Amino acid sequence: MGIQIDINSDVGEGINNESEIFKYISSCNVACGGHYGDVDSMRLISILAKKNNVKVGAHPSYPDKENFGRLTIKMSPNDFITEIEAQVDTFYKILCESEIVIHHIKPHGALYNDLVKDEGLANSFLEAIKQYKNDVFLYVPPNSIIKTLALQKGFKIKVEAFADRNYNNDLSLVSRKLDEALIEESQQVLQHLLLLVNNQVKTVTKKLIPIKAETFCIHGDTPSALKILQYLSVKLPEHNIVVRK
Repeated sequence: MGIQIDINSDVGEGINNESEIFKYISSCNVACGGHYGDVDSMRLISILAKKNNVKVGAHPSYPDKENFGRLTIKMSPNDFITEIEAQVDTFYKILCESEIVIHHIKPHGALYNDLVKDEGLANSFLEAIKQYKNDVFLYVPPNSIIKTLALQKGFKIKVEAFADRNYNNDLSLVSRKLDEALIEESQQVLQHLLLLVNNQVKTVTKKLIPIKAETFCIHGDTPSALKILQYLSVKLPEHNIVVRK
């Protein structure tokens, strides 16, 4: 059978490529209205995911559609908790109406990166999603505060690594402001992913660092996302690796 892996993708973000990329991934993160999306897009994308046997997760964000959730938004803890609760609860109700099970929650953009190091924010995020902790996985970065706190509080987690992003030596993601942030060439993504599956990553300084992940992301809004996923679907089996549907 070979090694089975989970490939996830951020979707419902206006690219409208889901009908194609769902053929090649096993879980998806649906924009919940913070950085993109509305009730209609959440419903349509989730139903399409179910039809393609793709596990469905919530993708909450700072409330910042203007900047696509890629800037840190300073909020009081109470306002932040209320915002994240509203995004995830709205999404959960939509899934219930369509008889779709929520599989995971994955923060988006600047929020995802801030949760790596901001303990107060991480505690607030976990407070906002605590009602889901017994049944839903939380996708978290390696070496992060959110991972540590989630485990302490009894959340189910899956550590995530990015197949189309470069890493710094501390396992933080290279800033999107830099040219080397994204990996967009299919062969390079394959080599990057093969290392990740084998618990290593070659950082932007060409250093090999240990990393252990359980789900691997290809961003749905990367221009070459479909081309990359099609290439991986052919090449991964040659390395005895298959995407677990």
